[in-house]
Amino acid sequence: MRIEIGLAVLAALTTATAAKADPCKAIPDRGPMPSYLHRGAHFSGPVVYVGDGDSLCVAVGQGPANWVEIRLEDFYAPELHSPTGPAAKAALEKVAMGRNAECVANRQSYDRVVATCRIGGRSIGDLLKAGGSIEGGNGYGQGKQ
Repeated sequence: MRIEIGLAVLAALTTATAAKADPCKAIPDRGPMPSYLHRGAHFSGPVVYVGDGDSLCVAVGQGPANWVEIRLEDFYAPELHSPTGPAAKAALEKVAMGRNAECVANRQSYDRVVATCRIGGRSIGDLLKAGGSIEGGNGYGQGKQ
């Protein structure tokens, strides 16, 4: 059983990193967030995709239809197209990719949920800050979408 789960996660990671567009489809582009992601809901799974320095996908089941796109609530990375954006994405990949994230949903923002996620008991935002990642980008300090 453990081997099958490991192989499924490996296949998901390989597929997700090769994708060019956002592969996380648990939250529709238009419409309400699924009820299991209500404010205060707890969910967890492996991080299978990193979109930029503060967005990632957690697999709550098999396949992209069960990958929840998350915008980190406690870290605001530089925009991906900015000079420091690719380094911010690489830092999040180093901290989170393939690791189990335990998340608490806050609210919907477009086709993602704003959430606080923890890895090994520490928030991903704190892990990024401890690793030297610097917050910034459009709207930093003004709140997130």
